[in-house]
Amino acid sequence: MNRELIALLMSLIAGMATLLGSFIIFFTNGKNEKILSICLGLACGVMISVSFWDLYTSGVESLSIKFDERIASLIAILAFVLGVILSALLDHFVPHDIDEHHNHEHKDLYRLGFFSLIAIALHNFPEGIATYASSINDIELGLSIMLAIALHNIPEGIVVAIPIYYSTKKKTKAIFYTFLSGISEFVGALLAFLILGPFISDALLGFLLAFVAGLMVYIALEELLPESRQYGYSRLALWAMFIGIILMPLTHVII
Repeated sequence: MNRELIALLMSLIAGMATLLGSFIIFFTNGKNEKILSICLGLACGVMISVSFWDLYTSGVESLSIKFDERIASLIAILAFVLGVILSALLDHFVPHDIDEHHNHEHKDLYRLGFFSLIAIALHNFPEGIATYASSINDIELGLSIMLAIALHNIPEGIVVAIPIYYSTKKKTKAIFYTFLSGISEFVGALLAFLILGPFISDALLGFLLAFVAGLMVYIALEELLPESRQYGYSRLALWAMFIGIILMPLTHVII
């Protein structure tokens, strides 16, 4: 098996680990609001932690390869702000009743799941490119990166699956949406293999990572956090958020 196929396979495995997080829906009936509040709080913490611990810092590091450290930081801040602005625009223009075919018990949850799907998919796309690029040059390094990404993709599956499941009461739909968010990692690697290879630069990758960080922070603070606190379990949601924040750095310690 050549290096290109191995690199693509690694990206696929890392992305599909997101599906493992969706399996939490098999341990809840879709009606327990305490579990919902905890999971949304956890998801909020995960998104905040991923944004600052992984995406933004990696973005600055990639930009610093091409630019002076101060310039790299300014570009990363600009990309982050643009990500926040795009999220705010999407939040403003996308209607609250995205899925008119379901009578949702929690009317905003489907919309929350939809936005989370977009955010995680955009987050996974450059990760797929990075996994592919590193695996091409060094299989052992690619394996380490694949394991680290796969491990922190698991809680990201919760971010998408829980809102979709609680709003639609359909396990298959929750799993399918989680699959879509995870497969974007493989799509990123595949496009890097087929088309993007010559155009990928450290500067472009760094800009994209910081941009997605801004997008995810907005969704976490504007959508996930308020939603997690509206079911009467605010303190539990808050503790779950803190756990989510420390969960992602722990994946780097484990791997």
